[in-house]
Amino acid sequence: MIPLRLLSFVLLLAVAGCAAQPREIRFLAFGDSGYHYDYHLMDDDPEPATYDEFVEFERQEWLEDKRPPAEFRPQPGYRMPESGIWIPASGQMAVANAMRRYCTDGSACEFAVMLGDNIYPDGATAGADGRDDVTRFRKIFTEPYAPLTTFASDFRIYVTLGNHDWRTSREGAMAQVRFHETTRPFYMDGIRYKVAPTGDARELEVFVIDTHVLLSGVDVLEDELAEDGSELHTDEVDPPSPWSLPHTEEERSMVAWLEQSLAQSPARWKIVIGHHPIWSSAGSKFQQARALRGLILPALCRHADMYLAGHEHTLEVHTDACIAVPEARGRPPLAQLVSGAAGKQRPLNTAFARHQLAANPELSSLWAEGLVWGFAHVTLAADRATIRMVTTPDDQSGTAETAFEHSFERRSDP
Repeated sequence: MIPLRLLSFVLLLAVAGCAAQPREIRFLAFGDSGYHYDYHLMDDDPEPATYDEFVEFERQEWLEDKRPPAEFRPQPGYRMPESGIWIPASGQMAVANAMRRYCTDGSACEFAVMLGDNIYPDGATAGADGRDDVTRFRKIFTEPYAPLTTFASDFRIYVTLGNHDWRTSREGAMAQVRFHETTRPFYMDGIRYKVAPTGDARELEVFVIDTHVLLSGVDVLEDELAEDGSELHTDEVDPPSPWSLPHTEEERSMVAWLEQSLAQSPARWKIVIGHHPIWSSAGSKFQQARALRGLILPALCRHADMYLAGHEHTLEVHTDACIAVPEARGRPPLAQLVSGAAGKQRPLNTAFARHQLAANPELSSLWAEGLVWGFAHVTLAADRATIRMVTTPDDQSGTAETAFEHSFERRSDP
């Protein structure tokens, strides 16, 4: 018979051991979601009046972007009821419905992160386009995503801004920030902030940066590809809008803030989100990615477990071996997700992707899919993160299918 005192001690050890086991944390990641037909902007080019004209327009853009001609297929089209013109279809409601169904069908969803370009084409305008932002926010934010609040008692959507959100003015960008700061389930605390979504900063901290403002403060070259999809050198700089330049000390010191905040974080999991990716496969944003790697990759490699971005309207999973950061040697590679297919589609450029992989030994591209709508679902366990990339079909049915799944080791020090 076990003495009572010894039995009590054993029970205390068992309880302590159970309490020490980190719980699983599950969340959604989606970006480039704010493509709504009511805010379609007419281009300078003639709009396709027939579906055949729409397909031909898509083909010409495909060739101009140096994508392999044999791989061409158009994105889904939509005929505007009033004008009769054909435009790319929006997947916003299909993806919103797919996320709701995915979370309902057994995949827990405690919160979500929204990865920028939340309003197309020109962000909130503060009335500059003669249309009020109250209606814009209701149609683009509240109506699609309020149903997600049923999955947790305090479900929140943590938001960052993208380049389209800055398109009109600083006043417009700040109008969107104020909306998210004051309107549940959305959450912002300025354009850069950190937050503990579970309420316990020892479990998880999410670090949110505004990569458009970051990139506006440095020279970013124009993207240009050769006929074979390889990068061409150019000295032409892509000029930023004056209102997106870093205006405050908080904005100018964003990289230092990220480094310090990550280094001081007690969290077991440290996740960084921004709009622009550090790697992607569509071939149209590689100079921005190169500039961003120069700004934030050292901090990510030293301290973070994962970086989540949008911008490319694709779904992608990459890792960076952090070979240029001595402090990261011996650690698992840094995982990066691109989840920018929640409203618009973009094709991959497989020729560019092959050249990019050959030229960058630190890069591993695990999976990428273009011309698709979808989102990411992330599960954080004790020492492994499981990423599921989920797609929804072009028929707007809103069904959800896991297209790719992969697990990564936790790499940061708690």
